[in-house]
Amino acid sequence: MRVLLTGAAGFIGTATAAELHRGGVDVVAVDLLLPEAHGEATRAAPPAYVHLLDTRDAGRWADLFDGVDVVLHLAAMVGAGVTASDLPLYAGHNDLGTAAVLAAMHEKRVGRFVQASSMVVYGEGRYTCPRHGEQQPGPRTRERLEAGEFDNPCPRCDGPLDWALVDESAPLDPRSSYAASKVAQEHYAAAWARQSPGAAISLRYHNVYGPGMPRDTPYSGVAAMFRSSLEHGQPPVVFEDGGQMRDFVHVEDVARANVAAALAVAERPPGTHMAYNVCSGQPIGIAEVARSIAVGAGVGLDPRVTGQYRIGDVRHVVASPARARAELGFTALVGPAEGLARFAGDPLRP
Repeated sequence: MRVLLTGAAGFIGTATAAELHRGGVDVVAVDLLLPEAHGEATRAAPPAYVHLLDTRDAGRWADLFDGVDVVLHLAAMVGAGVTASDLPLYAGHNDLGTAAVLAAMHEKRVGRFVQASSMVVYGEGRYTCPRHGEQQPGPRTRERLEAGEFDNPCPRCDGPLDWALVDESAPLDPRSSYAASKVAQEHYAAAWARQSPGAAISLRYHNVYGPGMPRDTPYSGVAAMFRSSLEHGQPPVVFEDGGQMRDFVHVEDVARANVAAALAVAERPPGTHMAYNVCSGQPIGIAEVARSIAVGAGVGLDPRVTGQYRIGDVRHVVASPARARAELGFTALVGPAEGLARFAGDPLRP
């Protein structure tokens, strides 16, 4: 098998390239080395095997698609977006970049596509009310957040809602510029699959962490930010009350999921697009994430729970791993208790 891998020099891309090579797969590696995702050291000395190219110009380097069986598209602007000024970056790199790659695939008759999507496409997760059953809350208001009322109320009785696992049939409700771009990428993939025709898979990554995470950028994941604080002798800063529930999935497992999807999509009929959660299946609260990293680092610093909030953040989003297990044969091997403690000593990317 020959795979064209975009974002190949990034955090997830590096782990995925290694997993592909271990399986004897021929990899064509592409990356732009965006400063938002790569430190100065990587940009100054990029991996020799990586073609330094922009996905938005994929039509200009379409010869790299020759002989390719599957495109594994990880290149993107990442993170929630620091300000609304980031909107053009997300629309350009994520929306236009994906569209350009798919157009080049169509021209070169490459009919199999796997891409990185995200849990953020769901907006809020899945909720149930003890009295009224499953409910879909709206965005949390600034007034309630200012009052420290972080949990979503039931739209019918204003009582507390319990979180539940989100499966891939949940409605999409993007609440940030990054989320909007990821929904657009999924729609582009589905449209391309019908029109080209081809087969596509979108992998909705949950909170990815592990060795090689970028260090100290505004777009770094929260686990890297917690670790950075500990390394500076400061307690990790936790927003809201720290009770936000998430799923943290190790980068080694994400790389395995990417390879499983690349193998699976090769067998899918044209005209199909399917989305899958990529998660550990073991929910954990954000404050507990910070404590787990502190324990792994051997540092007796409890998180500083601030009560601060960010408009656009969601309260809980926790995934069901069932579809990926049943259809891709993927099950995470690294749980958060083990993985987050180990992460405290993992090498990060400068």
